[in-house]
Amino acid sequence: MSARSSRRPSNLEIWALGIGGLIVFFGLWAGLSGFGLVPPRFLPSPAAVAARMFFLIDHPFAGATLPQHVLSSLGRYGLGFLLAAAIGVPLGLFMGWYGLLDDIVSTVFNALRFIAPIAWVPFAALWFGTGVGGPIMVIFAGAFPPCLINAYRGAKFVEPKFLEAAHTLGAGNLRIIVEVLLPASIPSIVSGLRVGAGLGWQSLVGAELIVASSGVGYMMVQGQSAVSTPTVLSGMIAIGIVGYCVDLGLREMEAFTRRRRGLV
Repeated sequence: MSARSSRRPSNLEIWALGIGGLIVFFGLWAGLSGFGLVPPRFLPSPAAVAARMFFLIDHPFAGATLPQHVLSSLGRYGLGFLLAAAIGVPLGLFMGWYGLLDDIVSTVFNALRFIAPIAWVPFAALWFGTGVGGPIMVIFAGAFPPCLINAYRGAKFVEPKFLEAAHTLGAGNLRIIVEVLLPASIPSIVSGLRVGAGLGWQSLVGAELIVASSGVGYMMVQGQSAVSTPTVLSGMIAIGIVGYCVDLGLREMEAFTRRRRGLV
């Protein structure tokens, strides 16, 4: 492999490439709408969508402004994701240490994790209606598997010499899990949280399309009913921006944990 092909791009080059991609994307979008290749009713121009987004910041639509809908979505998302992490990470670590627990949980978990989170929406609607419980349940279904799987893998791949040293010093099982397995599994756990965060955010929006009376997904449904394509696209852009910010924060956390452990 040549030195040129293996060279890591600088941060400035990465930013330039990203901005270039955005310019191409919005250029194609503006061209399709501006030249009438797609009717404005189905694809309004970027300027029209931007104007609608600024309008929605100060003017309520479907009972709330755009920031209020975003905060409503983030509230549900935070509860569902924290619940998934609070159960998934410890359970994954315990499964990685206790073989019997692994055998008991794995069969049920491996069957349930292949059910798409959106498939839980009708079930959540029957249980919770349009209350906060339905979206939280769907978010949990999306975020829980990556949190558990990565914690489990982190615990399984801990170097045996650390476990042997802990046993030699007389550490009990719970102390080994807390003081050996957990610190050694942190990079894997954070990677799982990042994946779970993305799946949880996507699951939230799917749930809000059906089982919510507020939030960005609900706003988009109301925009569709009103045949307001700029409103729908405004919601989509807001979803993308918030999701990117969440992923960026977890990406930085992942990089930090890997640097601390000398993995990069």
